[in-house]
Amino acid sequence: MPDSPPPVIVVMGVAGTGKTTVGALLAGKLGWRYAEADEFHSAANVAKMAAGQPLTDDDRAPWLAAIGRWIDELAAEGTPGVVSCSGLRRQYRDQLREGRPQVRLVFLDGSRELITRRLAARHGHFMRVEMLDSQFAALEPPQPDEDVLEVSIAATPEQIVDEIVLRSRLH
Repeated sequence: MPDSPPPVIVVMGVAGTGKTTVGALLAGKLGWRYAEADEFHSAANVAKMAAGQPLTDDDRAPWLAAIGRWIDELAAEGTPGVVSCSGLRRQYRDQLREGRPQVRLVFLDGSRELITRRLAARHGHFMRVEMLDSQFAALEPPQPDEDVLEVSIAATPEQIVDEIVLRSRLH
C-alpha cells in the first residue's frame, strides 16, 4: 500500500450545477471509481427533499458520515475515486476532509439563472427548482484557505472535465 492514499475528488456545488454528469465523466476519463452522493442519503432524507423540505444539519450528518466511510474504503483499497456531493457548507467540506489528506474539492459554480434553467429542464429528480433558494441560502462559497478548485459551469461537461484534469494536474 502506498504511503499516502490515492486521490478522491469531491465535485461539489448547488443542485443543477452538473455534479453528477461532471463527476461521472471525470471518473470515466481517469478510470477511477465513482459514487453519486445522493445514493448515500437515507430514504427519509430523499422523501423530505421530494416533499420540498430542505435538509437540516442533523439530516445531513449520517449522509456525510456514509460518504466519509466510502472515501475511507477507497483509501484502504488503494483506489482513487470521484464523488459528487453538494458540500454546501464549510463544516460539511471539513468533515469530508478530516483525516483525509487525499480529498480534493472541485466547486462547480454558475449563475442562478443558468442553474434555474437546468433544474427546470430535469425530470424525475427529487430536487425541484423551488428548492434552489434553500441551496443558495445554505451555500458557503469556498474560501481561499480551503484550497478548492473553482470551475465555471458555463462550458460543456466535457470541457469542464478537461479543465479539472488540467488544473488538478491529473494528466
